[in-house]
Amino acid sequence: MKELRFNIFGALIAITDSGGVWQACYLGTDGKRRPADFVVPSDVAEDELCEYLADLYHENATPRNPNAVQLT
Repeated sequence: MKELRFNIFGALIAITDSGGVWQACYLGTDGKRRPADFVVPSDVAEDELCEYLADLYHENATPRNPNAVQLT
């Protein structure tokens, strides 16, 4: 199972590919995870995930957290 991590305007989000279905969860600073309160459609391509998440969370952009990036 492949996992991709993102920092979306300060929110840490992990997306996993579970047999062609995207599953999202929030990553806590203590290492815990909780299910995300949104759904990523299965037709969103892997290289479009960051842009999709940025579109969902654009209201959370601030001068301190102006970026949406994929983490390595």
